[in-house]
Amino acid sequence: MSVSEYVRDKRYFLLFYTCLMLFISMVMLFSENDQYNLSNVLYINISCVIFVCLYITIGYFYRKAFFKGLVETIENAEEQFAILFPEVQTNQQKRFLELLKKIHQDNRNQLQHLNDEKKDQQEFILSWIHEVKLPIAASRLLMENSENKTKDYLIDKFEDELDKIDNYVEQALYYSRIDSFSTDYFITEVTANQIIKSSVKKYSKLFINKEIQFQMDDSTQFVQSDSKWLGFVIDQIIANSIKYTERGGKVAVQFEEDDREKRISILDSGIGIATEDLNRVFQKGFTGLTGRNQLKSTGIGLYLAKQLTRKLGHTLSIQSEEGKYTKVTIHFPKIRNYRDL
Repeated sequence: MSVSEYVRDKRYFLLFYTCLMLFISMVMLFSENDQYNLSNVLYINISCVIFVCLYITIGYFYRKAFFKGLVETIENAEEQFAILFPEVQTNQQKRFLELLKKIHQDNRNQLQHLNDEKKDQQEFILSWIHEVKLPIAASRLLMENSENKTKDYLIDKFEDELDKIDNYVEQALYYSRIDSFSTDYFITEVTANQIIKSSVKKYSKLFINKEIQFQMDDSTQFVQSDSKWLGFVIDQIIANSIKYTERGGKVAVQFEEDDREKRISILDSGIGIATEDLNRVFQKGFTGLTGRNQLKSTGIGLYLAKQLTRKLGHTLSIQSEEGKYTKVTIHFPKIRNYRDL
């Protein structure tokens, strides 16, 4: 902090001092006893100027130590930035440092959040690349071992691998759009039956190959949601149900309603989820014991479903008993504040 900067900061004090001395000088000059008025005015003004100069000079060197330490701290920008602040001299400096520390801490938290997001994205990309390479490698093996295979057989197998690639690409697309979700959704009344039927049709080949029965009430059901994002959520749940349901099993959709909410439950007769894993199935990348037994489990589908239902204003819950069933329920509250979405 230079002398000129310090004097500039004191400009209002100097203006007040000048006005005050002008007032005192005028009073003394125009008083009745004017024999010594002029000399008294000069004496008082010179004396006060000396005192003000001493005040400005001493104050400058006193404040200089604080601002020198502050500048050095800012320039160094070390890891323990907040601890290296110089000792405060006034309450005003104390408030400024508190504000600066808060801003610095907020910036560090934001930076840490961005670093965590970047790390998560890198982990997801690496995992996604690993998973998408599997159907590609399987397709190459089909081509290399296509001798004595019928055309229909090869087409059927290639379709299976393309469907897997398509599913992985769709997951990556929705994962990348979670942060920009608020610009790409429209809440309206949608027909839940139609969305579920579209999802079942999408996975119809898997239903047929594994001879899995599908049941759903034919009565038309309406819910407040976005058809595209809700469709993706249901896709992920049904895909999981098929994956973990043995041949000849069953997947059923149930509609329930009470005074507070509507519910869509997707129930399968699959292998279920271990009790210790039940509270963690919505975590990103978590596969649990069941997922580790399935070589092609990514642990991203239910995480995306959970995040999207939350952004839509719905909630997602799961119930399961290992070896018997898994039931995933989407809850649609009847009273919602859309400004919270």
